[in-house]
Amino acid sequence: MKRVFLTILVGASVWACSPKTSENKETTDSTATATVSAENIKVDGSSTVYPITEAVAEDFNVANPNVKVTIGVSGTGGGFKKFIRKEIDIADASRVIKASEDSACTSDSIEYIELPIAYDGLAVVINPQNTWVDYLTVEELKKLWEPAAQGKITHWNQIRASWPKEEIHLFGAGTQSGTFDYFTEAIVGKAKSSRGDYTASEDDNVLVQGISTDKLALGFFGLDYYESNKDKLKLVPIDDKKDENGKGAIAPSVETVKNSTYQPLSRPLFIYVNKKSAERAEIGSFVDFYLSNAEKLVSESGYVPLTPEIYTLVKARYANKTTGSAFLGKHSDVGVKIEEILK
Repeated sequence: MKRVFLTILVGASVWACSPKTSENKETTDSTATATVSAENIKVDGSSTVYPITEAVAEDFNVANPNVKVTIGVSGTGGGFKKFIRKEIDIADASRVIKASEDSACTSDSIEYIELPIAYDGLAVVINPQNTWVDYLTVEELKKLWEPAAQGKITHWNQIRASWPKEEIHLFGAGTQSGTFDYFTEAIVGKAKSSRGDYTASEDDNVLVQGISTDKLALGFFGLDYYESNKDKLKLVPIDDKKDENGKGAIAPSVETVKNSTYQPLSRPLFIYVNKKSAERAEIGSFVDFYLSNAEKLVSESGYVPLTPEIYTLVKARYANKTTGSAFLGKHSDVGVKIEEILK
């Protein structure tokens, strides 16, 4: 059963910002001091990872009422910026850390521990009143989203001649989002390579609202946001034309994401922990709790848990305080096999 998330008031021991609130909070956070006070755990980053971290924080607070966990949602890129400025202890990330972000951590003497915590699938969705789209190929998605499409590919019949000569209204993740980075790399072939004439937001709820009220809309975001709004959205199966991943068009689900047949839009999700912060007892307790309860809370949050074997490897990585990225520069972020990398 999907967990029902509650936003706890600031006066409580644990509180979590909704995406809208965190956007308003961005200005004040950018001027925050670098020192994080004891018994105050600060997390920021991916809107995709946010529901998982929020669920962990709520349950952690039951046993640790004196620890306040604040969770912001400024996108994966925004979270890493705060992480590098030492404003937060943990960065939620829906993609692997970039080389530039890793270099900035090194320059600022920040050691980090990279921890995969779940799988996710990116859902391509349309309005339920759209009766002509039955599936899309990766090639068709690229034709629609590549930079050369801006101002040129504007009608449905330009994707398939049999589709109506109606405008396409596009919605997608903002440029600070790890979802944007992953989608563009997987579909276009290069991260951040995208047309710019679409409605963009770091807040997936804004995208859901736009697509659900527009018959001509198409957009993408994390599978969990589709699952939470499936009564007002229509899922589009994707065909990558690679039989080794499963024949024909495949829709994202817990099963197809976990068995890697939904490609290339399945991905791992991460948290990045500042090693110095991890020396504090409350941080250590929180991350230990996170990893020990991840399988259950990831499922309740609507995402796909890693296998027990992978969680064992992740726990060992944290227990050994292994720093740096196991993924960066060694393996593709698209279609990655977590077990192979961690072993």
